[in-house]
Amino acid sequence: MPPSARKQIMFINAAHSITHYSLLILPTAVLAMASPNSAFGTDYGRIVALATGMFVCYGLFSLPQGWLALRFGRKALMTAFFLGTGISLALTAIAPTPTALAVALAAAGLFAAIYHPIGTAMLVEAAGDRPGRAIGINGVFGNLGVALAPVITAGLAQQFGWRAAFLGPGLLAIGLGLAWMRLNVAETGAAFASRPFPAIPPHLVRRAVAVLLLIAIVSGLVFNAFTILLPKLMQERLGNGLLPLVGFCAFVVTLCGAVTQFSVGRLIDRTTLKRVFLPMSAVLVPALLGLAFARGWLTLALSALVAAAVFGQVTVNETMTARYISPSLRARMYSVRFFVGFLGSAAAAPVVGYLHDRTGNVATTMLVLGGFALITFACALAFPDRREELEPALWAEAAEAQAVPAAAE
Repeated sequence: MPPSARKQIMFINAAHSITHYSLLILPTAVLAMASPNSAFGTDYGRIVALATGMFVCYGLFSLPQGWLALRFGRKALMTAFFLGTGISLALTAIAPTPTALAVALAAAGLFAAIYHPIGTAMLVEAAGDRPGRAIGINGVFGNLGVALAPVITAGLAQQFGWRAAFLGPGLLAIGLGLAWMRLNVAETGAAFASRPFPAIPPHLVRRAVAVLLLIAIVSGLVFNAFTILLPKLMQERLGNGLLPLVGFCAFVVTLCGAVTQFSVGRLIDRTTLKRVFLPMSAVLVPALLGLAFARGWLTLALSALVAAAVFGQVTVNETMTARYISPSLRARMYSVRFFVGFLGSAAAAPVVGYLHDRTGNVATTMLVLGGFALITFACALAFPDRREELEPALWAEAAEAQAVPAAAE
């Protein structure tokens, strides 16, 4: 791989960290924001719900990214990602009212929406025929953002106030954006669109796409709700009001997810997707149900198990697109997938806020997420299990075998 390509991948990985970090600042910052003397009040649920627009924009504006990439180029869109996200976070830091905070967060979600359709497509193209390891490493960077968000936010909020928790990462994103503008980035989409891709039987592609889109809706809700709720879960079950301890526990949990995602990335280059996806989906349901009732340090262990399953599934889902969708359609498919995912992810913040306000704890939310995880398990059962995934040349034989009975009829 040329040095320029390595630098490009480094920025893509850093962008993945920033994406997930920026989405998860508020769930920890709210613990410092909620006070009688604050303009935002003392109600946890109402403050968390201010992030609803952020997640709506994050999903909604992922849809046109494939078209925008053709019109303006990928480098320009990634520049907008870095600078737009950074400036929006800085504006969030100085927001004087709940409405201003919600608008600034929505702007951050809009620019963050650029990353997954564009960055992931660029990464998969660079990875070639074995994308699992590259996606796994990229996933580690994304989960690092998830893991660092609560611990760094807690530390900054404790020392300098909650506004510093938004301003710091905002300035970092702007700095990376300025550096990205100086990088020589090749617009490789057209070259990879013309690469040979096996002729996969259409019924298998339709089946894979249907499962993939359904998973996007469900996993979007479970992923976002769990990561939003994690700091509050640690506070109720372990933190005893100590904000740094809450952040550290959330960091440990999401770090387990990052390690799992890297391992899954290496594993799926050696086995079929279903054989990895099914066990993780089977573990997720009882882990979420158990987490509804766990107390003390058992909460930490079960949370780590949930994180491992939830984040490991992300690597599997992104590899599904790489294995079953041709390069010419891949960026558009990522756009559609993340747009569909917003239906679930956008609902996460209001669902978490509403259920917590109605019940006063996180147990009911965990039970609801366990129910949605059952749908993910059903999707894993329905996904194809084909050895051709590992040896694409065999797809031609599968197509011929399917054609023979059809001709006989």
